[in-house]
Amino acid sequence: MLQKLVQEAIDEQVSSGREKAVQVAVYRDGELIVDAVAGPADSSSLFYTWSMGKAMTATIVHRLVERGVFDYSTTIASVWPAFGAADKSGVTLRHVLQHTAGVPGVGTSTTISDICHWDVICERIAESALWWEPGTQVGYHAYTFGYILGEFCRRAAGKPLGDLLRDEIGTPLGVAEDLWFGMPEAPRSRLVPLVDSPPPPGMSFELPPDSPMARASSAELWPAAALGNRPDVLGADIPAGGKMTARAMARLYAALIGPVDGVRLLSPGTVEAIGADTYEGIDQVFGNPARFGLGFALGRLGGGEGDTSFGWGGMGGSFGYADPATGTAVAYCKNLQTDFANATEIVELVNR
Repeated sequence: MLQKLVQEAIDEQVSSGREKAVQVAVYRDGELIVDAVAGPADSSSLFYTWSMGKAMTATIVHRLVERGVFDYSTTIASVWPAFGAADKSGVTLRHVLQHTAGVPGVGTSTTISDICHWDVICERIAESALWWEPGTQVGYHAYTFGYILGEFCRRAAGKPLGDLLRDEIGTPLGVAEDLWFGMPEAPRSRLVPLVDSPPPPGMSFELPPDSPMARASSAELWPAAALGNRPDVLGADIPAGGKMTARAMARLYAALIGPVDGVRLLSPGTVEAIGADTYEGIDQVFGNPARFGLGFALGRLGGGEGDTSFGWGGMGGSFGYADPATGTAVAYCKNLQTDFANATEIVELVNR
């Protein structure tokens, strides 16, 4: 029944012009119960869903913590000494996971070419100054979340984050060809290109140059179809974002909160810590109330009091989450760059 309802809903989203191509996957108690597609895509199509990929990065970190490679109180500089410059020696792994590290920006001079070159961007982040004392404020680390955690893991585990994604998540779950940071040429034939949605008539978006959002990066790095469709961006390890299928991402979330075909990615204790070890406050970059656990935003779209979900949305309106209380895992992937209204519609349908 849920498969039929979700299929009808996304068919209407596409036929009405509110969406172009959509995938939805839902797991419940480790079983795939919805695998729906609408528009010019199929279940194997790949989408660049921007920050939904942070779930992949965070999962890798938690798996390495569980094996004792490091712990949440380990300082980044103890593994990556250059990062300690400009008074950042006290930044811990916990601070980065909770977006309280005080290093939310890559700088206004950073170019698209820079973010596609790992050593260049990591060196720039290592040299950057704190925006606030670590652990005292919260602010979304849009790009730096992935690079800091990625370089930290690379040095501690001895492998690039793309290899860790395959080894820690993709291969155990059987989805190694469906979850990517940097994407090789071959799977790009399955990629659904991003499409920008035109702004409402008479509306434009321009930030004051002294605003925190404008300070965090140059305008050319703001997520848009022209950026996400570039071959160099598709091929680069940018681990604050990800390329994926909805089925693979829902499978990942399902394996965080329970076994999927005998594979569980995290222990119950780690999942409990994700939702209990939290930081709340006004986001110092975007200005909205923010609440982060260890590596994930807390709460689902449309969630209310008592919601135990955790997950990530991606700029452009994609969304994924897991709910330990109900055993539900959901991924909604799309290519038309809009807001989260259509994802919210599907998430609320799943939770009726």
